[in-house]
Amino acid sequence: MPNKEKGNTERGAGVTFYDIVKNEEIKTYLEKGDKYIGTMGYTDHSLLHAQRAAKVAYSILTALNYDKRTAELARIAGYIHDIGNVVNRIDHAQSSAVIAFHILTRLGMEPREIAKVIAAIGNHDEGTGTPVNHIAAALILADKTDVRRSRVRNREMSSFDIHDRVNYAVTQSDVSVLHDKTIRLELKIDTEICSLMDYFEIFLTRMVMCKRAADSLGTSFELIINGTKLV
Repeated sequence: MPNKEKGNTERGAGVTFYDIVKNEEIKTYLEKGDKYIGTMGYTDHSLLHAQRAAKVAYSILTALNYDKRTAELARIAGYIHDIGNVVNRIDHAQSSAVIAFHILTRLGMEPREIAKVIAAIGNHDEGTGTPVNHIAAALILADKTDVRRSRVRNREMSSFDIHDRVNYAVTQSDVSVLHDKTIRLELKIDTEICSLMDYFEIFLTRMVMCKRAADSLGTSFELIINGTKLV
């Protein structure tokens, strides 16, 4: 019997994460989008960010015992959620959803699944988004918890803005689902680079969004920085 992980080779298997990753159109838009927003000074939104968002969204729903297909759809949404950066960073969640709609339709995904994926993608930005479904909640948590030094493009610390400092200060980042279903983001931060006040100035809105996403999944969200529980 064909393996579903090897793409859409089994009747009724649907569009798989493998189909998405191997798609050259998707890869091109993600790579070009990251390049374009890089010229604007934004942090890394490369394939590494796409892969991490996909992995964490999938892991969260799997750990919470959601069915495999829902977790797979969250993984797909995680991978392509920033594809609209190829158009513009402004309103990128909505343009990402539109582009995803057309690509997923051409790939043959069922409309009821497309509806869930594009709703999640269109609601991942903290300015306009809300956890409208379980896939959206997992995507929000996966996207907003991707805080790491390697996302900083600018290597001249003397010219860091607050976004650069906050990300560059993070020496270790880990997202996990605990036995009591708490979703925990644990960070180690070099406070010589970025103070906790700087961190909260940038990330408070994102952490509130994570809390709402966790609530919608029937779980709680916990933020630990340098061993201290802050949320």
